[in-house]
Amino acid sequence: MKAKYINPYTDIFSEEIFLQGFKRAEIAGFDEKQLAEYEESLKVYRYLKGVIDTSYEEGKTEGKMEGKLEIAEAMKTSGESPDRIVKFTGLSKEEIDRI
Repeated sequence: MKAKYINPYTDIFSEEIFLQGFKRAEIAGFDEKQLAEYEESLKVYRYLKGVIDTSYEEGKTEGKMEGKLEIAEAMKTSGESPDRIVKFTGLSKEEIDRI
């Protein structure tokens, strides 16, 4: 049986807490120009992340609505009452009438 030994100089320093510390130490050593570039890259990253997150949430909302409309259409085609369709889809009677 092969024993596994911990190398404190490599294994322990690969833990997330140490990696974060190393990154912060690197940033602390930036000169003014590097720091400005880093901060600008953070702004761009945060902006793009916001756009992606917003798009994702809007897509989820849109997808849920499309699903509800498809279910309502199938229920309506099957002869279900508008009240029952409202109950199971959460759509308004006006939305169901437009289908």
